[in-house]
Amino acid sequence: MTRNDNFDPHYTRIGIDPRGALEGPVGPGREEACGYHSPRMDLSTLVKPGMQGRAELVVGEEHTAPRVGSGKVHVLATPVMINLIEAAALDALDRHLPPGYQSLGTQLNVRHIAATPVGMKVFAEVWVTRVENRTAFFSVKAHDEKELIGEGSHERVVVNVEKFAQRVARKHAK
Repeated sequence: MTRNDNFDPHYTRIGIDPRGALEGPVGPGREEACGYHSPRMDLSTLVKPGMQGRAELVVGEEHTAPRVGSGKVHVLATPVMINLIEAAALDALDRHLPPGYQSLGTQLNVRHIAATPVGMKVFAEVWVTRVENRTAFFSVKAHDEKELIGEGSHERVVVNVEKFAQRVARKHAK
């Protein structure tokens, strides 16, 4: 569904890989350039406006509104379209991050403007519009085989996975 070679189509019930960071070598000079050893990452050294990502799937019954609990009509559910958009953003962004970092969705503003029946292919495309500190901003569109089905904007922030997990553990312990 995405260009993520680590993708496991059975990972979730709706078939999108939410795991985040991709494994891979850092490369010469990249650690210092991205702030890998510093408390703050400057994402603009790794990600530039115009970078793109894409994800696609063929709508199955498991992707429909009744199956995910968002409606009664057997068409692509809005939460699945949103998940597909996030998968496209992961494709655009996370492959550029060093090991130990991943992006998290923090804002999504989309319109779902057309229904897609079971059996039809859908795809989401995203474009980085700007980068500020650890945040990437995207323009997003989703299409099926016939027409535009959704559009909007999305933001993702990059986090150090270990530090983020520690913060979540502290919250859980309270």
